[in-house]
Amino acid sequence: MPRGDDVRESELSPERARARFRRGERVPTAGWCAGWTQANLIALPAAHAADFRRFAERNPKPCPVLDVGEPGATATRLFAGDLRTDLPGYRVHEDGRPVRDVSDVLADWRADLVAFLLGCSFTFEAALMRAGVPIRHVELGVNVPMYRTAVACEPAGVFSGPLVVSMRPVPENLVARAREVTGRYPAVHGAPVHAGDPAELGIADLDRPDFGERVPVGPGEVPVFWACGVTPQLALGAVDFAIGHLPGHMAIIDARDEDFRVT
Repeated sequence: MPRGDDVRESELSPERARARFRRGERVPTAGWCAGWTQANLIALPAAHAADFRRFAERNPKPCPVLDVGEPGATATRLFAGDLRTDLPGYRVHEDGRPVRDVSDVLADWRADLVAFLLGCSFTFEAALMRAGVPIRHVELGVNVPMYRTAVACEPAGVFSGPLVVSMRPVPENLVARAREVTGRYPAVHGAPVHAGDPAELGIADLDRPDFGERVPVGPGEVPVFWACGVTPQLALGAVDFAIGHLPGHMAIIDARDEDFRVT
């Protein structure tokens, strides 16, 4: 589909990026809108909102809540666009299972849905690159690899499921730096949950991510894993209906990355 916008993705404002997604552009958002924060979306019936808040409180690494909408609202304090059209991809869930991936959810949005926006690790990638830590999926222009782990989240009400992680290969001598840099962003997953042998997380094969695309881990590099905001989409077992972002296709919100940096 024609972009209708000659500006590089990294130079776009959130408003202009959302306009492109509204026109139907479907693409992972790593590297988009430099300096602006990206977020995971999970929209749930209001009847389950209190349980999900507890789930997020008990699992703050994968589920750091940045903003919450009113029931039925299609915008939030930090997202001035339309949550039904202004992400580049959505995943619709029924009875706890994904049933379709779509470019908009105009026909699916319900008056009882409460939208939660959760921190996303794309937010700290610019800080990693400034610190000299390479970001392989950005270099290759592919979606970040994400994996279901054998680590169980702390359940709350109807919500329970495994931790999902994203992976970035990091040169061994830069792992400590990556941990330090991302630890300054606790609202967007913070420091990694693991570095090294993926089998310790129950991941059998790095070449077969559950979401996103494979990226190679080179000689002298260590696979480093961060908690991922896809986690709630695997915790929906008893929820009759929910809408999430397509993994890697994020909500770009009206807040700056540095708003979430702590010293």
